[in-house]
Amino acid sequence: MMKPILSVLIDTYNHECYIEQTIVSAIEQDFPASEFEILVVDDGSTDRTPNIVHKFAPRVRLLRKKNGGQASAFNAAFSELRGDVVSFLDGDDWWLPGKLAAVTAALEENPGIAGVGHGYYEFNEATGESKLRKAPQPLFVDLSTPEAARKCWLNLTHVHMAAFTVRRSVLDQCIPIPETLIFDADAPVAMAAMARGALVLDQPLFYYRIHSNNLVGGIDQNDDIRLRRRYEMGDEMFEVLYSMLLRIGVPRDSVSALLDEQWVHHTRQMLSAYGGSRIKAFQTEMRHFRCTCKDPGLAYRLFKYAVVGATTFAIGPRTFYRLRDWYGRQNLGRLREYFATSGETTGHK
Repeated sequence: MMKPILSVLIDTYNHECYIEQTIVSAIEQDFPASEFEILVVDDGSTDRTPNIVHKFAPRVRLLRKKNGGQASAFNAAFSELRGDVVSFLDGDDWWLPGKLAAVTAALEENPGIAGVGHGYYEFNEATGESKLRKAPQPLFVDLSTPEAARKCWLNLTHVHMAAFTVRRSVLDQCIPIPETLIFDADAPVAMAAMARGALVLDQPLFYYRIHSNNLVGGIDQNDDIRLRRRYEMGDEMFEVLYSMLLRIGVPRDSVSALLDEQWVHHTRQMLSAYGGSRIKAFQTEMRHFRCTCKDPGLAYRLFKYAVVGATTFAIGPRTFYRLRDWYGRQNLGRLREYFATSGETTGHK
């Protein structure tokens, strides 16, 4: 077989109910079979998933590994991929016809972009309902400026990270992905592509399946253990993205504009619900302070550090965030405004 133009990477773990539909949706693309390969990396499944994948050999190659999570699966597969372009697919989702033709055409027509995303249908297995998620028109996203980074984040609702197709050079930048990312490991790949410029197509080209075993979308809100794990993994994802984007050359102010506000919101929710490190709470509030107060006066800066430092370390995160909510309801922000106003002069002497 000639060297393929494109590699399809399917990561899977205990997807025996879904993996056949996933693979068939890739095989049946209206794209020359000689020009794309399909690699399934099995992250230590304990069900019949590997047996089902074997049925599609030699058209589909199977790489089996010890269970370690999505990042470890991507890392293991990287050296096995032969295409100059890589398209990702999770083992419980499936593509619509025309997916590969659309994304490869976009890459050929736009040689300066690093990746292509697109809309999708969010399919709820329990209800049988599908919701369309797509941009109203094609979008170009990058992280060259804080304004561009904010626009990028606003448009992430129109694209699923797992739906990205990227040039091989993007993986050269972000692999290996820290293997602490048991899931959400597709986010660094998509963000690395966006950092160099990516196109989001205004058409849905795959189905994202929500089911009871989803690590992200299908968790019962009463399942406290899995909810906490999701919060912790989300926090880890922000850590990984922040350091990776800086490492590959994205300006710090663009990284902050992209991630800070969402990171603060996520971590506040996690600490409020489950508690955690006092240092984590202090760092979170200082991150919020830096991204909302660009030029604070000295009095206000000292006030903020003193109040947040004393309260987070003295009473702990859960109590701190309950008091913070009470503070907001009592309209005590006027005290903060007094210090902010008085510091406008003293802070610049």
